[in-house]
Amino acid sequence: MADIELLKSKVKESGMTVVAIAEKSGIDRATLYNRLNNKGEFTASEIVGLSKVLHLSKPERDKIFLTPSVNNNHVL
Repeated sequence: MADIELLKSKVKESGMTVVAIAEKSGIDRATLYNRLNNKGEFTASEIVGLSKVLHLSKPERDKIFLTPSVNNNHVL
């Protein structure tokens, strides 16, 4: 599961609207809004698109999209 709060902070830092980010990354606007509201998982192509548009370094990308979620001390 993605670190949505960290992703939202990167979106805010970019100075772009969610609509602009969706268009530039090739993600449907509604899909991106859903992902930012924890509805569904990001696909590989969505991660690539967002990484390019938001200029995420590989460590930033990995921290946002590839870090396992922790819930009640269990890795999901």
